[in-house]
Parts: sequence; structure tokens; C-alpha cells
Amino acid sequence: MPLRQNEPVEEDLITSPAFVVIKAAEEFKDKTMRPNEMWHTDFTYFKIIGWGWVYLSTVLDDFSRYIIAWKLCTTMRTEDVTDTLELALTASGCDSARVLHQPKLLSDNGPSYIATELAEWIDDHSMSHETLKNRILLENYFLPGDLERQIEAFVEHYSHQRHHESLSNVTPADAYFGRAADIIEQRERIKRRTIELRRLQHRKLAA
Repeated sequence: MPLRQNEPVEEDLITSPAFVVIKAAEEFKDKTMRPNEMWHTDFTYFKIIGWGWVYLSTVLDDFSRYIIAWKLCTTMRTEDVTDTLELALTASGCDSARVLHQPKLLSDNGPSYIATELAEWIDDHSMSHETLKNRILLENYFLPGDLERQIEAFVEHYSHQRHHESLSNVTPADAYFGRAADIIEQRERIKRRTIELRRLQHRKLAA
């Protein structure tokens, strides 16, 4: 959605890292076993010079670390949370598919996450709600469009290109869309063939 220009909250600029970081969730006693079992939801604050504050609402799948949906907002109302969750339900197919278990939600304890309206929305969609902090840190930008493009580029890199050690070195998209097992098996086949070729070469040299 287009962002409206705001009056600056304060004159001084807020310093921030010159790189993008997404903090992994804590280890849980009962780990998720499949995509869409548990989603992390959160707001992250950004200062746009000359515009004011904007807020990134995100939904991240716990099992795969895949960023399912995100939205850049000018407020942190319950509607902003539910709008992002609606995007996630559509992107994941959970809004139309018959599933035995709807995703659980983990979030911080911000007002938009504990509001009565959100509780009612979650109940209407047969979802449960838990709490956890998950942040994305970005540098400052001067125009909302610049920030939005950088977030889009980061999501593309993080979800589709960056291999995660905790996911057996596949991407979150590979894990989320069920490609991980085939990729890992293919790697093992290549590894076994490579080892066998080296053994044959060693035998030839030793003969």
C-alpha cells in the first residue's frame, strides 16, 4: 500500500547497521516438524528520513525459516497484523486447502498482538497464538520505495538463495516447498559417485 508522508518524529537520525540481519528463533522443547505448523509474526521499526516512522509486519514459517508474507505499514494496528496474516494464508494456500491443523502464531506482546480484535480474528481462523520476538534490522532510507525495494531484495535472497546450515544447507524455500529431501538425496548420490571415481582413479594409479 502507498505510504503517506509523516512529520519527522525527531530531528536526529537513528544509526543502524549497514547490513541486514534476521535473528533466528530460540530453540523450543517441541520443534516444528512441517511447514505451516507455526508462524512467527512481528513488527520492526524503521526511520525514513523526512517521512517519519514506518513498520514492517512479517510472517515467517518456523520449520523452514521461509518468509511467507510481509507488509510495510504506517501504523501498528490490529488491521495491519491481520492484513499480513491474510497475505500469508493466501500465499501458503491455508486459506483454501483442507488442513488438519492451522498454523500457530508466535509474536511479541505488542498492543496490536494482544488486542481483542486479533484474538477474535485468530479464533475465526481456528488458529492459536503464542509469543516470541523475531527482528529484522535494516539501515535507514530516505524514501519508502527505497526501503520497500531493499526489503523485497532481502526476502528474495534470504528465502530463495541463502543456504541455511540449520536446514542441512538448503534454502528456506526448498524446505518450505518440500524440495529439501530430494536436494539432499541428490547431493548424497553425487558424493557417493565422486568417492567411487576417486577410488577407481587411485586403483589405476596403484596398478
